[in-house]
Amino acid sequence: MQTTFPQLLLAHAAQRPTAPAMREKEYGIWQTISWQDMATMVTHMACGLHQAGLMRGEHMIVVGSNRPRLYATMLAAQSLGAIPVPLYQDAVAAECVFPMTNAEVRLCVVEDQEQVDKMLEVRESYPALAHIYFDDPRGLRKYDEPGLGSVDELLAAGAVFAKQHPDFYKAQVDLGSKEDVAAMFFTSGTTGNPKGVVHTHGTLIDRAQAGAEFDRLTSNEDVLAYLPPAWIGQNIFSYAQWLVAGYVVNCPESAATVTIDLKEIGPTYYFAPPRVFEGMLTSVSIRMEDASAIKRNMYKYFMRLAKKVGPKRMDGESIGFFSSLMYGLGNLLVYGPLRNNIGFSRVRVAYTAGEAIGPDLFTFYRSIGVNLKQLYGSTETAVFVCLQPDNQARADTVGVPCRGVEIKVADNGEILVKSPGLLKGYYKNPEATAEVLTADGWYHTSDAGFLDSHGHLKIIDRVKDVGRIKGGSNDGAMFAPKYVENKLKFFPHIKEVVAYGDQREKVCVMINVDFDAVGNWAERRNLPYAGYTDLAQKPEVYELIRDCVEQVNADLAEDDLLAGSQVSRFLVLHKELDADDGELTRTNKVRRGFIAEKYQPLVDALYGGLTTQFIETVVKFEDGRTGSVSATLKISDAKTFAPVKAAA
Repeated sequence: MQTTFPQLLLAHAAQRPTAPAMREKEYGIWQTISWQDMATMVTHMACGLHQAGLMRGEHMIVVGSNRPRLYATMLAAQSLGAIPVPLYQDAVAAECVFPMTNAEVRLCVVEDQEQVDKMLEVRESYPALAHIYFDDPRGLRKYDEPGLGSVDELLAAGAVFAKQHPDFYKAQVDLGSKEDVAAMFFTSGTTGNPKGVVHTHGTLIDRAQAGAEFDRLTSNEDVLAYLPPAWIGQNIFSYAQWLVAGYVVNCPESAATVTIDLKEIGPTYYFAPPRVFEGMLTSVSIRMEDASAIKRNMYKYFMRLAKKVGPKRMDGESIGFFSSLMYGLGNLLVYGPLRNNIGFSRVRVAYTAGEAIGPDLFTFYRSIGVNLKQLYGSTETAVFVCLQPDNQARADTVGVPCRGVEIKVADNGEILVKSPGLLKGYYKNPEATAEVLTADGWYHTSDAGFLDSHGHLKIIDRVKDVGRIKGGSNDGAMFAPKYVENKLKFFPHIKEVVAYGDQREKVCVMINVDFDAVGNWAERRNLPYAGYTDLAQKPEVYELIRDCVEQVNADLAEDDLLAGSQVSRFLVLHKELDADDGELTRTNKVRRGFIAEKYQPLVDALYGGLTTQFIETVVKFEDGRTGSVSATLKISDAKTFAPVKAAA
């Protein structure tokens, strides 16, 4: 019985040595690595790391994109009983100092020159970092830093050691057990320092198996690994489940080629946060606006049909002979080419999670034959808590509890979870661990929600964020900011939203427009603009956004529970919210409290009845330089609607 990831690797290498384990695109050509190749690479890497001084129980940082040799590095560390700690590759040096200090790291393996430079900067404030190894040598030939070396050197030294000590690697792997710590993932830290979430081989493998069983995953799946490995979602889909199910993980050449690589690979199992699916639909919408009148009309006709019968068809319901015939024609002319164009021609299961997905967006993909479903989980639960069965995918739920999971709802509406996939604890933080884990094994998710009559879980918002309107005609009404934000973000012209209203008499929002979508919209109307700031403040853009806001208000008016969350006033921000400016987490979640402090004059203007407000903001550029962006922002009112029940 294989109870650790290295043991799973060796089992695959023994049972199917020549089968493909990973593919990596290099110079435009896909290179295949077999399970035996991977096992040999991991053996040599483990021996090299052992010679470099990596000890059992020690933490080791891994930073970079999805690369086979970085995956091999994590397996090699686990083979020695060490603990890989993946960090976000786009995090700045200052963000890496706390995790590395907290984990007492001496050794790291990184992808390229950019990450080496970052680690050298980290070493200025954390001198305990003794060894830095890099995978890609480009640009590093003339670097002369103590402890700096290449992965090639590690592998070469490890190969010599493995030849001299042929039993060493297997003996180390055999020492491992499911209770050993497998990895540590640092949370994105919306407030304060990030926390190190400790997971064992047992918790991660159990959840990977539960997900694989639920969706009948086999070794025939193809997965595209393009999200940050530091995010546990990517880690589960392209590492834990990869080793459990034995399917093929494909690594894109770069972030810029992901769209092309997606079409070339045609994954059968796909995972992405809602913003990726939103981006794909926005791209399709833009292209259709630019298409000929015949193509536009054909697309509109068949999409109306798809929205009417497609979801029923996906759920296995009968749609009648004529509808089946017309849907088949639509599949030939529109849906099939569309799936192929976005790289979904072979997708059997597609998941989204992290944020709620707009119902129309959800319906669009299921209408054209993509089995898009939602799941619920977190870093602390090793992802898989709830999953949607194939014939029960709904936009307003996150599925049913999967194998081994129990759910109960506390008196304050908080969801509590008991699962074999729960974290061992937060590293060096027993107080925080005690806050989320009860003595009898229940995990406090901090999410508010309930189980509906069909046993599906519905998420409303974070417990701490669910508030109440105070004063005015909606006094005492529930306010769920994330619910409002997500409904607005469904529109292709809106990229990000920050909503306020708790303990206030009305709801106001700050909006980021999607520069590509709105830019294309403006160009089709011969509306000139000079960059994001200028475009965002155009009166025509405000009218476009007002229409989106009022559509959401009309929807909210039909929900008796959330009718009081309708948006009364809004503004369009002069800059895009950015993780480098502290406004988003590294997983692109809005830091609502931080933004309220940073843009206090705008919040005051929204609630003070002003129609304009000047703002100047310091921004950080990719090269580390800082600058400022200033503008006088317009503030607009939006029409709100009487609750439908009250009006009836």
